[in-house]
Amino acid sequence: MHSTSGGSAATPDPGQHTALEDIVRHVGHLLPAQGPIDVFIHHNTLHAFADLTFDDAVLEAGRIYGCQPYLSEDRYRDELRSGRIDEADVTAVLAATLGLRGEERVVGEHTRLELWRRMVVYGLPERAGEALGWELSETDVLVRLRGDLPADARQAAGLSSTASGRRAEESRYVAALWSACQAAAQRGASAVAPDVPRPRRPRDIVLAARGIDIDDWVHPILIRTTSAFLDQGLADWPMAGRDRGLYRCFIDLYSRRIARLCRPIGKQLLAIARAELESGRDGLASLQRSLEELGQPRADWQAFLRDEALALRGFAGMIHQIELRPDRAPTRAVDARLADLLAVRLVIVRAALAHAAARSGAGDGPLDLRAWLDGCAADSSAPPAPTTDERAWALFHMAQLAGLTPANVEDLHARDIDALQAERRALDGVARRRVLHQAYERRLRHRFYDALLGNRAEAIEAPAFQAIFCIDEREESIRRHLEEVDPLAETFGVAGFFGVAMYYRGATDAHARPLCPVSIRPRHFIAELDDAPAQGLRQRLLRRWQHIGALVDKNVHLGSRRARLGAVFFAALGALWVVPLLLRVVFPWLYRALARSYDGLQFRRARLGIAHQPHDSPPAGEQSGFTTEEMAEIVYSQLVGIGIRDRFAPLVLVLGHGSTSLNNPHEAAHDCGACGGGRGGPNARALAQMANLPEVRSLLASRGLHIPSRTWFVGGERNTASNDITLYDTDESPEHVRALLQRAVESLQTARRREAHERCRRFESAGAWLPPAAALWHVQARSADLAQPRPEFGHATNAFCFVGRRARTRGLFLDRRAFLVSYDPEGDADGALLEKTLAGVVPVVAGISLEYLFGYIDPTGYGSGTKLPHNVTALVGVMDGAQSDLRTGLPWQMLEIHEPVRLAIVVEAKPSLLQELVARDAELQRLVDHRWVLLAALDPTSAELVELDSASATRYVQEHALHVTRGDSRRHYQGRRGHLPLARIEPAAHEGA
Repeated sequence: MHSTSGGSAATPDPGQHTALEDIVRHVGHLLPAQGPIDVFIHHNTLHAFADLTFDDAVLEAGRIYGCQPYLSEDRYRDELRSGRIDEADVTAVLAATLGLRGEERVVGEHTRLELWRRMVVYGLPERAGEALGWELSETDVLVRLRGDLPADARQAAGLSSTASGRRAEESRYVAALWSACQAAAQRGASAVAPDVPRPRRPRDIVLAARGIDIDDWVHPILIRTTSAFLDQGLADWPMAGRDRGLYRCFIDLYSRRIARLCRPIGKQLLAIARAELESGRDGLASLQRSLEELGQPRADWQAFLRDEALALRGFAGMIHQIELRPDRAPTRAVDARLADLLAVRLVIVRAALAHAAARSGAGDGPLDLRAWLDGCAADSSAPPAPTTDERAWALFHMAQLAGLTPANVEDLHARDIDALQAERRALDGVARRRVLHQAYERRLRHRFYDALLGNRAEAIEAPAFQAIFCIDEREESIRRHLEEVDPLAETFGVAGFFGVAMYYRGATDAHARPLCPVSIRPRHFIAELDDAPAQGLRQRLLRRWQHIGALVDKNVHLGSRRARLGAVFFAALGALWVVPLLLRVVFPWLYRALARSYDGLQFRRARLGIAHQPHDSPPAGEQSGFTTEEMAEIVYSQLVGIGIRDRFAPLVLVLGHGSTSLNNPHEAAHDCGACGGGRGGPNARALAQMANLPEVRSLLASRGLHIPSRTWFVGGERNTASNDITLYDTDESPEHVRALLQRAVESLQTARRREAHERCRRFESAGAWLPPAAALWHVQARSADLAQPRPEFGHATNAFCFVGRRARTRGLFLDRRAFLVSYDPEGDADGALLEKTLAGVVPVVAGISLEYLFGYIDPTGYGSGTKLPHNVTALVGVMDGAQSDLRTGLPWQMLEIHEPVRLAIVVEAKPSLLQELVARDAELQRLVDHRWVLLAALDPTSAELVELDSASATRYVQEHALHVTRGDSRRHYQGRRGHLPLARIEPAAHEGA
């Protein structure tokens, strides 16, 4: 039995096709924006809802995706008990929310503000149905008052002072209060059944009416087919004809007898696929035909297709991302189209419905899917109205919190009861969680403000050397330690692609990849080239051995997963794999040392070809290299506004960052967000080379940026997992900076050991007693450990961003939680430099912050869950176990120490100027006015800090004095595992001063 017959293809209506294409585009906007996993891009998980305010967006997204808007009430109350939330913050949030309405009396002597405060702080347990019945019959809730009642509420009960008398009296009192609340619930307005939207997906309709989940039949076929289509080299038998698109590949494959293997719907699938093949429809035409067969009104097409796409949103999102950015495919850009995926899905859905109807007794004749689904929908029952006990339950708890006695409740008129129920509905569970979340953020944000206002600005007059890092919050600690090790070192922070947007191919890379923010499509191609002809043969031999090794590794990987070949490989090669496997798992530090020793014997020397090659045809982008004018523009944009102008040190280091780890599909998520999930070393190296060119400096001088002839730039990269630091092209450094370069290297060596020591306090497997040298070994071993799910914590704990002079934050212990963006307000009266800085930086840091926030709030809905069952699929993503949707978002092991708060951004600028800049930039205004980030201005000439959006401003008054620690950072964090208070670190020499 199948739902349609074959027949010739109907002439498509171009207008309907265009409308359907627009609908598919809108559906794609709601899908995850995560591309292939090797170029993991941090972004706002709820980017599709950016036009809504934050609080409205989390509710709407929760409705569509089935995810949580905030943490649970119990979790927030744990934070209340631990001190991470203050009751004063709860009161302040409620006062701002209620305004003058907060002073109105609503019950007894309590104002609305006080009643709401008690409901938020103490909570109203939500129970219904069987759960409520169990609570009432199996617990002591009807014989004991709540244990967390405020003192005045407990005193209102007037219980006996003796323990024996109080217990019996309390039991009678609580029983009487419950009876009074039951009677009050009956006096109030009649309860109305909740308005539950009608199921739209055929799966939901059939599941509710027949108990059959057709997704169990649809998803295995769709997952296998889509994985094979997207495969980037993991499969040993690639899908044929992928250049024709997913829909045509699917129809060609499943119109053969092999479709019968897709039990239990193989018979129906074969018939429908053959009908589609005979019709000659393309994917879009097939999609339209399926919508009509399923009886979907045109007005519902968008919502229906949205729900179907979201049922496997990981795969749908990956198809859509490769359709939008084929250049980000790891090895091969397939002809991916979201319309094709939806067409394939609905073909399988039709087959599954036909089989479900047959199982339900619909017979083997032709089936009208629309009529059958309407019949299933009619069989579904609506949810009942709340019972008397369910309505009394909330009153029972509100009465206890407000100190109402049974007599007080009995005296309540119907209008009073309805008013109380209205207060409960206005402050339902989600609203209480929203208040608690805002209080949670408020406390942390105000501590950051207090730290900035309490810090003493100190600028270095003549720095010995300078280091430009990425703005990444993981660089906050290495910058702090470097400045503690060498007080004459000065550090800066800029976006980690350093303005060099390029496709980059390393000397041993097979393909070029973009190194820039995802919003930029690079025009330039840069390659790492052999440094000398003598290295050519060595490089060719090395690449050949690498190619042979890769082939052997791939065939062993594939063969080991087959019964016969697996046995052969194990018998022949198993012993050879035991030793390196044992070293990797048991002694990762030793394996790493041996591997680095081998790497050192390769003597690979290469240079970066940044000069424009007008006659070359690049493999990616539009041109090879940069012109001198383009180089000058890049260098100018990076240096002119960060506070280094007119005060260059003889040596300037430019350090990008990346991360390496083993057995970690999410490794790119630890890399540089500004490099689109790549490593920023090549960008730093390119900027340094550009800044050293005399012709570039000449152009810069003509624009007023004078780099002294004795200043030399050196590019490098820091590995945020192992803390290795690599400096490039040091052999080209002039003689007069060699000694200074050695000083900088020694300072970096000490700083990286100290930074590793600070990071180790977060790792439970690292003893608090570890000295810095051992801590460095520990983090290096983690990055080389095959069994380590937490090589580092990435951006976890990010909470702040500061845009301004380093003097404002130098000496502050910010606990690796702050993005530090260098900007000097002097000489930028009109804000032109600040405007460019904010436009480039704020969307990036906001995306990182929001992805971590939502991933923590719902680890399996917005995140990818735990890493442990993850398997790499098609080299584009991961799935749970052998078969699941692609798991998008961050794994729990990257999130577990995070605090989910929106980013607090403080900009060193006049409040009026900052407001003007926000109002001029549509994206920035949307982020700020809709409260996706929380913005404040720190006046450059005073200690005034103002919270603002594009239309309003509120002056902040410092609440707490800044804690001061004498010595170095280790004095502050030594032996402490959790989140630490922000503090000022003063050298021990200042003690007693």
